Amino acid sequence: MLKMNDALSMLPPFAVGLLLGAVFFGGLWWTIRQMLVSPHPALLLVVSAVARMSVVVTGFYFTANGQWQRLLACLVGFIIARLAVTWLTRLKQKEEKHAPES
Repeated sequence: MLKMNDALSMLPPFAVGLLLGAVFFGGLWWTIRQMLVSPHPALLLVVSAVARMSVVVTGFYFTANGQWQRLLACLVGFIIARLAVTWLTRLKQKEEKHAPES
């Protein structure tokens, strides 16, 4: 059975997962938008993907610290951040569609 102290120790890895997910998926959203105006969209996509993956893999590695429970908590935070970024970007797209043109 999971003790309260054990559950509380999973909050920092969960928070790191949220942050890593926000960086990864927010960066992906930004990259896609910048590709539309970039003179070198393929290069932008590759550099962004390598940078985002490097940050996330490094973050997961150090956060897990060899414990699968910490890795799982970080992954849950990462997935929740994905859902949040997806929801927020869809809201932004809806606002842009309904905004009056000037």
